[in-house]
Amino acid sequence: MPGENLTRDEARERARLLAVDAYEVALDLRSAVGEPSGDGPRTFRSTTTVRFRCAEPGAGTFIDLVAPEVTAVRLNGRELDPAAVFDGARIALDSLAGENELVVDAQCAYSRTGEGLHRFVDPEDGQVYLYTQYEPADARRVFANFEQPDLKARFTFSVTAPEDWTVLGNGAAAAVEPAGAGGGFATTRFAPTEPISTYISAVVAGPYHYERDHYSRALPDGSTLEIPLGALCRASLAKHFDADDIFTVTKQGLDFFHDHFDYPYPFGKYDQAFVPEYNLGAMENPGCVTFREEFVFRGKVTQASYEHRANVILHEMAHMWFGDLVTMEWWDDLWLKESFADFMGAFSLVEATRFTDGWITFANRRKAWAYRADQLPSTHPVTADIRDLEDAKLNFDGITYAKGASVLKQLVAYAGRDAFLEGARRYFKRHAYGNTRLGDLLSVLTETSGRDMTAWSRAWLETAGVNVLTPQATYDAAGHITELSIVQDAASPEHPTLRPHRVAVGLYRRTGATAGEPSALVRYARAEVDVDGPRTVVAELTGAERPDLILVNDDDLTYCKVRFDEVSLDTLRGHLGELTDPLARALCWSALWNLTRDALMPARDFLALVERFAGAETDIGVLQMVQAWAQSALQHYATPDWREEGGLRVAESALRELRRAAPGSGHQLAWARFFAQTAATELDQRLLRGLLDGTAGVDGLDVDQELRWTFLASLAAQGAADASLIAAELERDDTASGKRHQVRCLAARPSAEVKAEAWAAVVDSDALSNALVEATIAGFAQPSQAELLAPYAERYFSVIERVWRERSIEIAMSIVRGLFPGQGDTATLEAADAWLAGHPDAPPALRRLVLEARDDLARALRGQECDARSAA
Repeated sequence: MPGENLTRDEARERARLLAVDAYEVALDLRSAVGEPSGDGPRTFRSTTTVRFRCAEPGAGTFIDLVAPEVTAVRLNGRELDPAAVFDGARIALDSLAGENELVVDAQCAYSRTGEGLHRFVDPEDGQVYLYTQYEPADARRVFANFEQPDLKARFTFSVTAPEDWTVLGNGAAAAVEPAGAGGGFATTRFAPTEPISTYISAVVAGPYHYERDHYSRALPDGSTLEIPLGALCRASLAKHFDADDIFTVTKQGLDFFHDHFDYPYPFGKYDQAFVPEYNLGAMENPGCVTFREEFVFRGKVTQASYEHRANVILHEMAHMWFGDLVTMEWWDDLWLKESFADFMGAFSLVEATRFTDGWITFANRRKAWAYRADQLPSTHPVTADIRDLEDAKLNFDGITYAKGASVLKQLVAYAGRDAFLEGARRYFKRHAYGNTRLGDLLSVLTETSGRDMTAWSRAWLETAGVNVLTPQATYDAAGHITELSIVQDAASPEHPTLRPHRVAVGLYRRTGATAGEPSALVRYARAEVDVDGPRTVVAELTGAERPDLILVNDDDLTYCKVRFDEVSLDTLRGHLGELTDPLARALCWSALWNLTRDALMPARDFLALVERFAGAETDIGVLQMVQAWAQSALQHYATPDWREEGGLRVAESALRELRRAAPGSGHQLAWARFFAQTAATELDQRLLRGLLDGTAGVDGLDVDQELRWTFLASLAAQGAADASLIAAELERDDTASGKRHQVRCLAARPSAEVKAEAWAAVVDSDALSNALVEATIAGFAQPSQAELLAPYAERYFSVIERVWRERSIEIAMSIVRGLFPGQGDTATLEAADAWLAGHPDAPPALRRLVLEARDDLARALRGQECDARSAA
């Protein structure tokens, strides 16, 4: 839509010109229920009054609004012609005064894409649920506003909705009054917020199941901080809702952040809404945090799922300070909130909750996301160059979140924990309710640490790429280390920066094997050292006995890719499972996976390690990550002519470990899922069908509804479950979750007709909601169906520009990412190159997505070449 893609230059000019004082927003949501009127989109009335100042009276600007219709615009009492000033995305404002009042009356559209005000109808009971999601710039789909983070203001919302609905906003409800003479509706008026950015204002409305709790804390000045707590989900999910555990983690987090930030939670109440068809994991709206409702577990899940939910709760809570209280000026410094929230989420998880092994998950899972993103051609510094909103949308990535968090973990090791936290405390007090840039944070960290943060920032925040650290050791005749050094390389010539690293180096040796005891690989020496430049000697370890394993970045202090010397690699091939320290084991798994992705270890060798050692992995989160890597190794990095054999071996080992796992354990559940995902033979299919119909069983395995869908998805993809069987399963589970599973299973069936229908439903129609688009793509893109998908490679490159132009950015991103022909060969790679070469003027964000997918394919083909060489 014209003008929808706000640029950084436009935002800077508008911020120079304007200061916004307050918004009053009235939303009439009565139209959310009942039949829509007319043939157009279902709409609601949105009336916005905004008061703002202009530094140059007489100047002009614009306010943002994406809406089907504007019915009235009044600026300082002067009526403006909506047809003349509104272009579908902006309202032009001219002849501004020093003090201005603008009133915009509009008909805005309910969303089915998860952007703006999303409307969902629960298939179980027909109830309607609404929630808002704005980041980075979708508040303008709900009310007129100056949509950029540095124009903060106080917001006063009033919402008219059915009187039996729960209606929530950022602040507490100040009054609830009947609406209209007809009855059945009420208007909720909320107290004004503190000054916040537009993208974190929020409304949640519907017949939600709502549970309450309370948090109290004595403050240093003798007063008591009282925070009402709420947790809500759809009524039909209430039977699965474990609000007590959510409240427990919430209170633990509030204690932690108050202990360490010395700034009381500034936004009054704390509601947490678990909402349907959510595009993100969660969103930090102050006082009204929204989460995807998949965090309400409908069946048995592993402890890794509870840990992940707790981490997300704490991540969003950290945003109340890093992001909401103090907000980046523009999306270049998105890391000022996301990197900090990611780091503080893990930090508080480990120190304040029962999930004391959270750093293992961080090292194994979160950093894997960062390592992948940092080796893409689209990698960027943690502080990015964000030209416009399309750039911003794509920058919610592994660099901004996981690499930034990893860099902060390195900063804590570099500057010291106390200096880091004191810097945070000064940062909040100095910039409360304001906006900041990189320099604002560096200045307080320089004050508290006494270190030169400018040099550190240049190395870690302002350059892209990941470094590789490799140990080199020499020994004397008696087997003692004469010199141990760490060699630092840049992972790619395009990003040659070598960085300062504070690392630990661990020396490990096997013990017990000769004493009749089970052998173990244990650490017997450790040293910390500042690595700087291409080669650093670890003097403290000179004279140590020869190790079986040298582990660089032991304890995971820095952000880097780790390599092994040949002796260490041989040790891991034979004895990885003997590593007694779970964090060290996780780091080794991660390093081995990086070797596989970098085409330095054949995929079949990695799969052999999984087959041999994954069954002994004690950390459930690491196990599930290793299983995901094994699938990727088989589907993308193994040679096509070996995949059938490799798949049989993987499925056989998965079934063996399923039968070995402790009955009823999380490990048993993880192996059951992995077996279903890898099942390849008629015998495997027969077992899955038996587990579904009750004619087969595994001691202790509860085949609940979610696991049933996992089994059925595998059968559908193999052509062993037809539409009638899938329909029968939906009858058992006629819920929103069941519908998503059904759609995915239907699209997964190996049929040319099925694939054509799925493609048309996603690419040629906008009838599906965001959740069903996601489910259809997941079913369509089966790695085992390369021949069926081959005809869509050419179609993909012919439609993506139209998709980008016609669909919302969230849906367009899902289609461009999800339908890229990733199971292709060199011909697909050449087609991607031809599209990129032939479309230099395509939207940069679209080109970035294609370039990233192309790079993943090229990496997979290099991995296949490595795997083929090993078999020669």
